[in-house]
Amino acid sequence: MANWLPQETIRRKRDGHALDAEEIRRLIIGLTDGSISNGQAAALAMAVFLRGMTTEETVALTLAMRDSGTVLNWRALGVDGKVVDKHSTGGIGDKVSLILAPLLAACGAFVPMISGRGLGHTGGTLDKLAAIPGYRTDIDLATFARVVRDVGCAVIGQTADLAPADRRLYAIRDETATVESLPLITSSILSKKLAEGLDALVLDVKAGTGAFMTGIDEARELAASLLRVSHGAGLAATALISNMDQTLGRTVGNALEVAESIDFLTNAGRERRLADVTLSLAAEALVLGGLAPDADTARGIAKARLDDGTAAERFARMVAALGGPPDLLERPLLPRAPFVVPITPAIPGFLSKIDGRAIGLAVVELGAGRSAAGQSIDVRVGFSEVAGLGEHVDDQHPICLLHAADEAAAARAMERVRSAVVTADAPPIVPPPIHERLG
Repeated sequence: MANWLPQETIRRKRDGHALDAEEIRRLIIGLTDGSISNGQAAALAMAVFLRGMTTEETVALTLAMRDSGTVLNWRALGVDGKVVDKHSTGGIGDKVSLILAPLLAACGAFVPMISGRGLGHTGGTLDKLAAIPGYRTDIDLATFARVVRDVGCAVIGQTADLAPADRRLYAIRDETATVESLPLITSSILSKKLAEGLDALVLDVKAGTGAFMTGIDEARELAASLLRVSHGAGLAATALISNMDQTLGRTVGNALEVAESIDFLTNAGRERRLADVTLSLAAEALVLGGLAPDADTARGIAKARLDDGTAAERFARMVAALGGPPDLLERPLLPRAPFVVPITPAIPGFLSKIDGRAIGLAVVELGAGRSAAGQSIDVRVGFSEVAGLGEHVDDQHPICLLHAADEAAAARAMERVRSAVVTADAPPIVPPPIHERLG
């Protein structure tokens, strides 16, 4: 392909033809080194959005984006053990990563977790970690590798070395209304996970009002695509489709979710749904990584490591190694909002429906999320003691406690939350936290 022209490859995809691996590799090299213009990149994204990609094309795209930067080799870095990770499509109150990474490390795995910031109405793991004084998510690869090797886990942001083509293509997708393309979503997620040098990956694909994908069918479609491409790229993976029709846990908001995660790890309080999802994902990862023979045994191992404090100890070591306070578990001095008030329902009764998206947007409006890239956030604000579906709420048992920067912000959020819930005279049938397992 000495006389290869990117516009000819883009034309072929525009006209519905399948691209071969070499064409895709050339496109990704051009995205990485800048020889492909923004206009060409935008045309490519739109062609893929409209015409789709076969599984073989998506595997080739994923591998090419993986190889656009550093691919970690944990054996060469001195890690002698199974390297596993989890990816979640995100949802309101989803703090599982904060618990799962140290839990898997306590069970003998090594967890190099690359996480992101909040998107839309859902929170991001990096924003939660920003609530911990001194914690650094922007470290170099050498420090990342050292912490994973010494502690067993590290949760950080994407470095410049890992899958740089993905960063450019994602920015183009965001500007050209092509974010929802299934092949581009799949390759974006998996290129970074493959660059982590994993032995196994467990996927948490969420469906419900508090997730990006409200319908279970579209969540199932994404999960199937992720599994096909993972397996095509040689990475062992399974997927759980979990329910996001309500908050996961009892908190929404960055510092509040860190506090709940610490309570979970230290056994000061464990909300049932959060425990079920966390232990289910842990069991999948341990079996897939060859650290347990079956799911029941794996779940028992994980529960034991929670109860004996080993997982909490790993979390504390990770926080200290990445710049946070060494005594966070003993003295969890996290930022607190100055204005705290209960939100009571307009009509008392059993919570029968919760608009998770509206709850998430209320948190964004309080300042915990971003309405534009680059905005600063207020890690103090959000909701705690959030009631779940089927629970009775009234003047004495509020929907939640609101944490706000001032009274005016609290008043706006209070109205949004009240309008986001429906009460009834009898409790509804509450769906299980895990809908199904794939792979």
